Amino acid sequence: MQNKLLKQNEVGVFALGGLGEVGKNMYCVEYQDELVIIDSGILFPDDHLLGIDYVIPDYTYLVENQEKIKALIITHGHEDHIGGIPYLLRQVKIPKIYASGLAIGLIKNKMEQNRGVRYNLIEYQEFEKIVLGKLSISFFRTNHSIPDSFGIVVHTPEGVIVHTGDFKFDFTPTGPDADYQKIAQLGRKGVLLLLSDSTNAELAAFTKSEQLVSENIKDIFTKIEGRAIVATFASNIHRVQQIVEASIATKRKIAIFGRSMLRTVDVGTDMGYIKAPPGTFIDSNRINKYNAHQITIICTGSQGEPLAALSRIAAGTHRQIKIQQGDTVIFSSSPIPGNFASVSKTINQLFRRGANVIINSPLSDVHTSGHGGQEELKLMLKLIKPKYFMPIHGEYRMLKIHSNIGIMTGVKKGNEFVFDNGGVLAVTRKSARYAGKVQAGSIYIDGKGIGDIGNIVIRDRKLLSEDGLLSAIVTIDKTNLQVLGKPAIISRGFIYMREHEELTKGMSSLVSETIQKKIISMKKVNITVLKKDITKLLNEYIYSRTERSPMIMPVIMTVN
Repeated sequence: MQNKLLKQNEVGVFALGGLGEVGKNMYCVEYQDELVIIDSGILFPDDHLLGIDYVIPDYTYLVENQEKIKALIITHGHEDHIGGIPYLLRQVKIPKIYASGLAIGLIKNKMEQNRGVRYNLIEYQEFEKIVLGKLSISFFRTNHSIPDSFGIVVHTPEGVIVHTGDFKFDFTPTGPDADYQKIAQLGRKGVLLLLSDSTNAELAAFTKSEQLVSENIKDIFTKIEGRAIVATFASNIHRVQQIVEASIATKRKIAIFGRSMLRTVDVGTDMGYIKAPPGTFIDSNRINKYNAHQITIICTGSQGEPLAALSRIAAGTHRQIKIQQGDTVIFSSSPIPGNFASVSKTINQLFRRGANVIINSPLSDVHTSGHGGQEELKLMLKLIKPKYFMPIHGEYRMLKIHSNIGIMTGVKKGNEFVFDNGGVLAVTRKSARYAGKVQAGSIYIDGKGIGDIGNIVIRDRKLLSEDGLLSAIVTIDKTNLQVLGKPAIISRGFIYMREHEELTKGMSSLVSETIQKKIISMKKVNITVLKKDITKLLNEYIYSRTERSPMIMPVIMTVN
C-alpha cells in the first residue's frame, strides 16, 4: 500500500531515531510497497530519565506497515545501532536481518539472551549486491571504532541513496582501509541523496588516527610500575586489542571485569579480532596470585556508570579489586555529553584512594573518536557529490553545522534538509520536498521484565526525586459515618517528621475535620471522591506552608 505522504514515483526517507540525538539510530527508505530499515539501536538515558535502562524508537509505523518491510540492514555492531533488535523483533516481523563480520557475532550473542525471539540473520559481504525487489542494497567499508563498519548504498528506481554509517577517515587504521575507491566511484556515477554521520560535526579538524593511540598506550604501559587498570567502551574492540598488545609487550596477564566487556572479549576472541597467546587472559579471581607489575585489568565504567566495574572500584565497593599503592588507572575514552559530572566523580574517588589516573588529553592521547571531524565530513561530501543532503546521527546543532558544511562543499542551497525524527523527505531524480511526518518518538525500557514505561511514570519519578511522597491514612466507620482516630501522616523524602511535628499535626487535623464533614453529607461513603478531596486539600495546605509539592498518596480503610 502506497504511503499517503508520498506520490507514486517518490522515495520516502525518514528516521525513527537518530535525529536530534546521539543514539537509537533507525533510518528507513520506502518506495511504493517496499521498505528497508537501516540499523535498530538504543539510546542510553540521561540523568532525568530516572530508573530507565534504555530508550528505543517508537515502532508504530513499522508495525502498521510490516507487510512492506523487506529487510533490516546493519551498518556495524555498536549498541546504538543493534541494541534495539530484540525489542523490534517482539513487535515487528522482519523477514531478513543483514549484518557483517563482528556485528553477526554480537547480534547472535544478544539474541541468546532473548531466547524465544525468532530471527533470520544473514551475513553480507562488502562486494555483493542484495536485490530485494525494486530496491537493492550494496556496501562500502569504512573506518570506525569497531571492526567491520560499512556504509550502505540503497539503489532505487529514482537514484542512489548513500548512508555512510558511522565513519572517520583513518589513513593509518588498526584494521583494513576504508574503500576509498568505491566511495569515489559512487560519486562519479551520481548520488541522489547522502545521509551522513554528524556526531563530530563540531570538531574543526581530522580525528586522530587509532595508530597514534596504539603507540601512546604502549609507551604509557612501559612506565607503569604497578597494576594497569584500563577503562574503555566495551564495544571498542580495536582499543581492547591495543591494550592486549601493550600488556603482552610488558609481560602482563589480563583480567576482564564487567559483563559487557566479558561478552565483547569472548565474541572478539572467538571471531579472531582479539589475538593473544594462550594464557594471556586469566580468571578474575587469580589476579592476587601475581605481582602488581604483572597485571592488567580491563573494565567497564569509563563513563562513570554507577554500577560499572570502575565506579565500584573507585567507591571501594568492588568485591575483588581494591585500589592499592602504585595502581595506574587509564581512561581510554572521552566523556559522552551528559556524563562529565559522573566521570569527574569517579576520577576524584580514584585519586582519593591513591591511584595514578591518566585521562585523554593532548599530552596523553589515550583515546580517539570513531567519528569524523569537519575535514572528514568535507571529504565524504566531496567524494560522494550528492544532489541532495540529509545530515543524520547527531544533536540538532550538529546536524545544522553539517548541513552548512554540505553547502560549503558544493550542495546547492535548498537541497540540504535538517529534519527531526519522523520527518519524511520525498525525493525523486528531479525533486526533493518535506512530505510530512510519520509517528516517531521515544519508548522507555525499564528492566527486562517491566517493558515500556510511559511519560507519566517518568514525571512521577521526577516528582518523587524532587519533593518526595506524603501519605495520609484515614480509617472510616462506614456504619456510623465517622472518622476513627487521627489520620496517620507518613513522609518519604518530603520532611523529617520528628522535626516538623506542628506541620504533621496540622495536616492530620485538617484531613480529619474535612473528611468528617464530607462523609456526614454522603448517603454512601465514596472512597474515590474522598481520596481526591484529601489530595487537593493537602496539596494546597503543604504548598502554602512549604512551597513544595510532594506526591500525595491517600489511603482510606473502612470498617463496618
